Amino acid sequence: MAYHKVSADQKAQYLDNEDLQATTLELEWDMEKELEELSYDHFRPDGAVSQPAGATQNTDVDLEPIEPSVSPKGRFQRLQEDPDYVSHYTRPLPKSNRCSFCRMLKLFCGTMCFLLSGILIGYYGHGKCLPSPASPEPSRPRLDRDIVAEINGKDIAQILRDLTESPTQEDQEIATKLFVQWSSYGLEDIQLLNYSVLLDLPGSSPNTVTLKNTGECFFPSGQLCNEETSKVHRQDLLDSYAAYSAKGTLTAEVVDVQYGTVEDLLRIPDITNVTHKIALLKLGHLPLLYKLSLLEEMGFGGALLYIDPCDLPKVQNLSNKAFMVSLNSGGDPSTPGYPSIDGSYKQNRSSLTSLLVQPISPMLARKLLSSPQETVENEACKPLELSATAERTFIILNVQTQPTYKRMSNVVGYIKGATLPDRYVIVGSHRSRLRSHSSQPWAHGTAVMTALIQALMRKVKKGWRPDRTIIFGSWGDTAFGKIGSYEWAEDLGKVLERNAVAYVSIHDPIRGSAVLRSIASPSLQQLATEARKRQNFSCLGQESCLASNVSSVQMQGDSDYFINHLGVPAVQFSYEDSTETASFLSEALFPVHSTISSEPDASFHLHERIAKLTGEVIVQVASNPVLPFNALDIALEVQKSLKGDHGDIEQLLPMAYALRESAQLFQSDEMRPANDPKERAPTRVRMLNDVLQSLEKNFLIQQVPPGFYRNILYKLDERTRQFSVLLEAAGRGKLRRSNETLPPALSKVLDSLHSAQVYFKAGLDVFEDVLAGRQ
Repeated sequence: MAYHKVSADQKAQYLDNEDLQATTLELEWDMEKELEELSYDHFRPDGAVSQPAGATQNTDVDLEPIEPSVSPKGRFQRLQEDPDYVSHYTRPLPKSNRCSFCRMLKLFCGTMCFLLSGILIGYYGHGKCLPSPASPEPSRPRLDRDIVAEINGKDIAQILRDLTESPTQEDQEIATKLFVQWSSYGLEDIQLLNYSVLLDLPGSSPNTVTLKNTGECFFPSGQLCNEETSKVHRQDLLDSYAAYSAKGTLTAEVVDVQYGTVEDLLRIPDITNVTHKIALLKLGHLPLLYKLSLLEEMGFGGALLYIDPCDLPKVQNLSNKAFMVSLNSGGDPSTPGYPSIDGSYKQNRSSLTSLLVQPISPMLARKLLSSPQETVENEACKPLELSATAERTFIILNVQTQPTYKRMSNVVGYIKGATLPDRYVIVGSHRSRLRSHSSQPWAHGTAVMTALIQALMRKVKKGWRPDRTIIFGSWGDTAFGKIGSYEWAEDLGKVLERNAVAYVSIHDPIRGSAVLRSIASPSLQQLATEARKRQNFSCLGQESCLASNVSSVQMQGDSDYFINHLGVPAVQFSYEDSTETASFLSEALFPVHSTISSEPDASFHLHERIAKLTGEVIVQVASNPVLPFNALDIALEVQKSLKGDHGDIEQLLPMAYALRESAQLFQSDEMRPANDPKERAPTRVRMLNDVLQSLEKNFLIQQVPPGFYRNILYKLDERTRQFSVLLEAAGRGKLRRSNETLPPALSKVLDSLHSAQVYFKAGLDVFEDVLAGRQ
């Protein structure tokens, strides 16, 4: 490991904190030399895991492009492989054993039988020898390979068939089946947890849209209202609705707002009075809850939602399909912020917006926009928009749903950790209650997770255990707003705040077959990248796979609470057909038979790959002596979020630079237990893990816009470069024609960066105090 002194002149112009300058002067990691030492080209299976080089130290505030830094995880593996480390935990044999052997041999050799003498000689002869160095444990990569080798596609296929053998089974039956199946594998302390939650279910008849001038009535699919259509497509029509929408009937003019972005809303003529009117809104580009909040603020009375055909992959034909969305941000709406346990107070919150909201098909949207018919196959796709010659359209929107309290179940099981049972690595997938949506996506994720449990328990029965506890959760009613995961986490809130280490999401892992999409917290990006390289995964379209990098963007599924309330790192892998042309389209839940023309992975090879990739990450986080979280990558992610020609963020640059300086020093300190035998005491390693575990908690902010993550390290999508909350504040200021929205957002970001910088420095101070106490 190479260290060198750093000139104070390089940092004094940016850092005002004398303590930080002093710390910076003491020790700085020579990033370039470390990256050369850890070049991925020098990777050897029986040694430390190397990383791709790319991170170099930069003391300029111009923030040149920098790749994620090299994770020190490979150095941490030496904690297991080095004999000195093992000796910390192994009581040495007494030195008197040599003499004891001689005395005992003289005393008993004449009186003991030949067999007993041989036993004594063998026993004390072993004791007489100098204690040989303890053999190192198998390297971590080898352990990972041993475990993932237990996973195969045939097992996953059989599990999937067992889960979906009866398409009409209720969610409670599926939960009970999982409970029995996990128990048969030997999973420990399995719990079937029930909650009474408020669901907004479809009404007794489909919602309708009626043209006022002609009296034509349409179902959400765009088909004319008639008894035959209602019978043939009844379940699909009922499940095409917005859960927790306002209920009632509204007669109003339709206003085309396109995607509902600030730019789209500013195009509405000033003379147009939108009060109580109905917005025709495309999904995509921004969270739906955020766009609806803007419409509500402007005075709209309703919204018709649809997806532009140009935003969908060509393999999907959804022109006459509506869908379901949930307007619930998370958890049981009747118990916001607290669990729905027996005796808890239930609030009356069946509607979470004042807007009447209804999803419709592109076919019905064309009618309302007076748009020409679909283009032919070879023509370029033309986005739907209101025709310049179109007349004003008035409709009668009827929305009726049925708020009902239902029993919701979570299935939770544990593999207890051997040395750190109070630290939790949480793995989760979801289930669906909606019948027309219940046959495919959720079952794929549940089958992959169940196969992981099966493989891990085979190792447990042979004597292996992870260092940290692994918790598996099958969450109920995710489609209604991630209710299952929220209720469980709210129930164990204080425990999880202290003990949760990471969340691994297995949410709809097979959405296609062409692109492997990887999403991870900044501190876990390096681990996810390394896992992909070691597994050498590929897709059917190789070029697409290579273009799909690991990113920190808002993700689907139940990771929301763990990221935004607990502040723990999260990771998720999935296969898709192609990258979306517009983000947030996944908020729409289509009936399964509408979206899948053929089985995307009939051979189950992709299922197996996802299971192995996810399994390797789980084992690494659960069993590495030092958590494989990269502190410096967090600081680099912050710097990338502040690039661009935006004068308003200049005040954040010095703090971002100070954060990087502290992160570099901490990264050096983070690697010391792997290089210096004197630093390998269990107390020291535990302290380091405690610091790493809470890194991302510093980036949680309060009162974010609806649909936005509280963790500012996550972008809205791959196209977003800056902090999402700053972009939103600037846009809302334009809409309100005010300069008062951006300063509060800047202050929140500044406070987060300052908190993280102080946190890094405090961690360094703690380690320095420990070292000083030993001298």
